[in-house]
Amino acid sequence: MTFSIGEVANAVGMSVHALRFYEREGLLVGPIKRTAGGRRRYAQVDIAWLQICTKLRESGMPVAELQRFAALVRHGPGNEPERLALLDAQRDRVNQQIHALEQARNVIERKTDIYRQHIRDGNAVGLWDPTSKTGLD
Repeated sequence: MTFSIGEVANAVGMSVHALRFYEREGLLVGPIKRTAGGRRRYAQVDIAWLQICTKLRESGMPVAELQRFAALVRHGPGNEPERLALLDAQRDRVNQQIHALEQARNVIERKTDIYRQHIRDGNAVGLWDPTSKTGLD
């Protein structure tokens, strides 16, 4: 069973333009078959690969690293340690992002608690007023 470019784009949640970009940038692992009329036809394995690629890109993996990962996969068995190193590095970056976001969320939660308390107590006027010595909550 094969799929059109529109069907694949829809299945992986990207535009047809983005899918063509992925193809141009060498991010796919297999050659894309074409009909006699030149229309692209994708296989299920292409969809599965693109779903991995989109998650890696959403996680912030640079295109150059994704290109390297795709090249390693295309090359076949024997380079699994290199693939693992790329994935480990990306997981570490994601963990750092998660940590930074958790810290940001903690600050936001503290600030919203302070604002709620001041509003509830009726003394929110002047809250975070840089001209006031006590308004910098």
